[in-house]
Amino acid sequence: MGQQTTIARPGTQLQVIGAGLSRTGTASFSAALEILLDGPIYHGGTKTTMGPPRRTTGYAAITDAPTSQFVPEPLALYPDSKVIVTVCDPEAWVKSMQQISSLAKLWFLGAVLLPLPGMRYFVTYISLLQAQWDKIYDGPRDNAYIYQRHIKWLKEGVPADRLVFFSVKDSWGPLCTALGKEVPKDIPFPRINDSKAIDRVAEYHIKRGLVRWAVVFTVVGVLSAWWFMRV
Repeated sequence: MGQQTTIARPGTQLQVIGAGLSRTGTASFSAALEILLDGPIYHGGTKTTMGPPRRTTGYAAITDAPTSQFVPEPLALYPDSKVIVTVCDPEAWVKSMQQISSLAKLWFLGAVLLPLPGMRYFVTYISLLQAQWDKIYDGPRDNAYIYQRHIKWLKEGVPADRLVFFSVKDSWGPLCTALGKEVPKDIPFPRINDSKAIDRVAEYHIKRGLVRWAVVFTVVGVLSAWWFMRV
């Protein structure tokens, strides 16, 4: 349901376009990039990657959705950037995606999130993302198919010398090689569980929404009581 927004730093040059699908280790990948690139990382859902460069100015890298579905746009905006694709076991990815798909289909979610600016559009955002998947992958909306088709789509559209595939299981080595960076000394590779992170974020925002609704109903109740006492 989105990650915590990082603050753009003026003058930061965008170096990496993270084109891996959500739930492929993008949280760990983003944390690793923040260490290697020494700059703020946009990780999913905080800004659009389409349009003028000012929308992504100030970030050292952009990762996760919707970036992974709009790779040609930032690729054209940042011709010196690397496209790094986080990969994982396709079957494990399918199971992980089912979690967030089930969450987005909760009938009450839209109503619960309505009082929260930004988050109230989450259900609509998922619908638009699925529509973009249909447009790009040109086939059945089957998770296993989408994972394989996404890899093929990237190979078709990104120059080979700018395209890197990376698994967070491989730790610092391959990532540092791709970026021309030294392996950080005495700093373990970040290990962030995407599934648990989503659970925490979902619980946090649902609780926030329920609290906002409780406040609304309390205020309405107090005002209604005051009104009836006057008449």
